[in-house]
Amino acid sequence: MPDLSRFKMSQERLDALKDELYYLETVREKEVAEQIKEARSFGDLSENSEYDEAKTEQGKLYSKIAELKVLIENAEIVDNTDENVPKDTITLGSIVRVRDLEDGFEEAYEIVGSQEANPRAGRISDDSPVGRGLKGHKAGDTVTISAPAGDLQFLIISVENK
Repeated sequence: MPDLSRFKMSQERLDALKDELYYLETVREKEVAEQIKEARSFGDLSENSEYDEAKTEQGKLYSKIAELKVLIENAEIVDNTDENVPKDTITLGSIVRVRDLEDGFEEAYEIVGSQEANPRAGRISDDSPVGRGLKGHKAGDTVTISAPAGDLQFLIISVENK
């Protein structure tokens, strides 16, 4: 059974998270501290909206830093080159072209870890209903996937593995 506290992502995504954390902890944290310092200089804190806004911004910043630390500490780097999976089989990292058998519409998806998913950009999580339904299949297969919107039936046109 997979460890549900792990977040699947590529090395590139992990590096981007580390860069963002570094920026927030160095540059952004100093900027917010300066905003608070400046707002304090305006006098009475009980009626100081600038101070309240700066403190709210600081809370959001610390929340984002904590979130990034959890993601980084629990990152599971996924390697798209699993030698045990045939090259024509859909797995994490595959780019899959499918045809919806109901309306004939064709769509391409890249199967990615949950932290890299962006459905509008065609990057779907391997944990999503469609991602789970496609994994393990090959070009030419017809798959039926139970999704919140109902059953979807796809013909897999092509599979590209890096």
